[in-house]
Amino acid sequence: MALTELNIQNALKTLIDPNTGRDFIISKSAKNIQITGNNISVDIVLGYPAKSVMGDVQTLVENHLKNIDGVENITVNIGSRIVAHKAQQGVTLLPNVKNIIAVASGKGGVGKSTTSVNLALALAAEGATVGLLDADIYGPSQPQMLGISGRPESTDGKSMNPMLAHGLQAMSIGFLIDADTPMVWRGPMVTGALEQLLRETNWDALDYLVVDLPPGTGDIQLTLAQKIPVTGAIIVTTPQDIALLDARKGLKMFEKVGIPILGIVENMSTHICSNCGHEEHIFGSGGGALMCKDYNVDLLGSLPLDISIREQADSGNPTVIAQPDSKIANIYKEIARKAAIKIANASLDHSSKFPNIVIQNT
Repeated sequence: MALTELNIQNALKTLIDPNTGRDFIISKSAKNIQITGNNISVDIVLGYPAKSVMGDVQTLVENHLKNIDGVENITVNIGSRIVAHKAQQGVTLLPNVKNIIAVASGKGGVGKSTTSVNLALALAAEGATVGLLDADIYGPSQPQMLGISGRPESTDGKSMNPMLAHGLQAMSIGFLIDADTPMVWRGPMVTGALEQLLRETNWDALDYLVVDLPPGTGDIQLTLAQKIPVTGAIIVTTPQDIALLDARKGLKMFEKVGIPILGIVENMSTHICSNCGHEEHIFGSGGGALMCKDYNVDLLGSLPLDISIREQADSGNPTVIAQPDSKIANIYKEIARKAAIKIANASLDHSSKFPNIVIQNT
């Protein structure tokens, strides 16, 4: 019996991508199926960056297709393509930015900025083009975490080129002021400054822009959530009861403005003594998982309380760059993939396919 494209499609319908939990046909990952005699080739185009697991996916598909009767040679070409997805209604989208991920926390001190920079670096390590916007106007920390100094350049006097570090495009109010200058501004000035940083930066073909939001859930945070076209939000917390209480408020804030929650990251979930190796849940345990269950959201990952994470971020060389093959870096990469997959499974942005309607007096 001669091989047909239907044979290949039926086989791929029974093969589940372990990263997404969906088969390769329903996810529309299988493309360009070619059959020449007993030889077949297929392109697998993932909707999420997955450089560190692409080889595993390719082997999975190859081994599965070998089970088709009559197949002799198999060629599987694998890659990824990131597309734009919907943001909340009524917010102007950004040119050259496909998806925006907001990273937020209900309170300070839970490792939100450290998570933001390592998440951005992890997405880049997985093969995406990534930007990082430091939206904490009062306490910008990303210039130090990225090890960047100097001022952004402007070629036209109206917009700024992002600063570059570790393969990221970055922008922060910290690049425009001295490190010891306090931002004694009221809310409207802060939101205005953030919109300028967001919209007057010449972002270059970003798959993802990670926005490190200021902590809290007050008027400023709510206004920012309404003005930034966010594809999805990540909530950072610790297992401590008081942190979880505030994290719940942050989650509800995004729900109010129609921004999907991609999931929760639990920082400082456990501490392992550097001297004796004893592991202890000094901030409690299971709080992040319980919050996920209560609100029907995913726990993207749990990170330990580890001195190296702090030291590397403080030195401008975050963990994903400093120790790319470490256990902690792999946790950040797994979090990044899970967040990207949640976005890939969301509704697409079709606005670019529709013409602009202009009404003129004639």
